[in-house]
Amino acid sequence: MSTKEKIQEDVDVLEMETPQHEIILHNDDVNTFDFVIDSLIDVCDHTLEQAEQCTILVHYKGKCAVKSGEYEELKPKCSKLQQLGLSAELV
Repeated sequence: MSTKEKIQEDVDVLEMETPQHEIILHNDDVNTFDFVIDSLIDVCDHTLEQAEQCTILVHYKGKCAVKSGEYEELKPKCSKLQQLGLSAELV
């Protein structure tokens, strides 16, 4: 096994062992599309296209996972979205 293969195997195992969490953004009747898009770009490091797609999904489906990763990384992002007045939860 090459060093590259060994490293990839270690990464694969680590990804399986690290529980993934998600920030779920819920629809509301308060915030504008532009505000939600800007918030996702600022807080979740979305591209304009990602933010627009998530905002449309939230609007039509009621909710959307806007960011996934480790709990400690997502917690401050979720809190920031909530401080901005968005309905977000960390699951």
